[in-house]
Amino acid sequence: MHSLKKSINKTLLYLFLTVSSIIAAFPLVWIILSAFKTGNEINNNPLQILPKTWSLENFRYVLLELNFGTNIKNSLIVALGTTLITIIVSGLGAYAIVRFFPRIGQVLTKLLITTYMFPTILLAIPFSVIIGQFNLIDSYIGLIVVYLSFSVPYAIWLLVGFFETVPIGIEEAARIDGANKWQVFTKIVLPVVAPGITATAVYTFINAWNEFLYGLILINSRGKMTISVALNALENQEIFNWGHMMAASTLVVLPSVIFFLLIQSRISGGLTEGSVK
Repeated sequence: MHSLKKSINKTLLYLFLTVSSIIAAFPLVWIILSAFKTGNEINNNPLQILPKTWSLENFRYVLLELNFGTNIKNSLIVALGTTLITIIVSGLGAYAIVRFFPRIGQVLTKLLITTYMFPTILLAIPFSVIIGQFNLIDSYIGLIVVYLSFSVPYAIWLLVGFFETVPIGIEEAARIDGANKWQVFTKIVLPVVAPGITATAVYTFINAWNEFLYGLILINSRGKMTISVALNALENQEIFNWGHMMAASTLVVLPSVIFFLLIQSRISGGLTEGSVK
């Protein structure tokens, strides 16, 4: 009787999770499928799931006519640049906090995370003034600098938890074998915390890829516009086309989803290891 009840509960749980997954994934699936529909088909029957006629016209128009490929390139430059610098700076900073300044580091990490108490829009005017004084308006560097101010504090706070899971004994053993501090860090410590670094990198990349406010404020030219801002510009056109919007939305969302799915296991492992902080 107990075994039957357990089996029923397990079946109901899986059923609930399956239904929840379908509900969560449905908007994304509907957007992707709608991107392959013709304009008339979307307007006449928007609730139809599968397109009657599969067409790439919406993607062709968005990529070639609206030059969305340039916007994708801009977002990749900014997001990858932000991610790379964040991982280097926060990795070195978090390791230094854990191994060399543990007491001061605990206070410092708490101060760093308090920066997230303030909405980003409150800093829009100060950042615009500072970036303008350095003549970095309408540049990749200016946008990356702003993104770093938000991503580095959180990344350091997150990576401190991962570095704390590394036993000091393996570092001491490597030093006895003749390794210097840099070799210990790169060849011993980094491989151990690789899942945490991966999780932090993905979080940083997705935030930079999807960021809209500062991309709108600090970028003026169409040629350097990020993809999230370009998507908003498409929405504000005089003649709104749902097919073009669905294709553009697919190009914005799909890369992040695919990237996340490819390294989902490493992210889960990294977050689990860092949770012992």
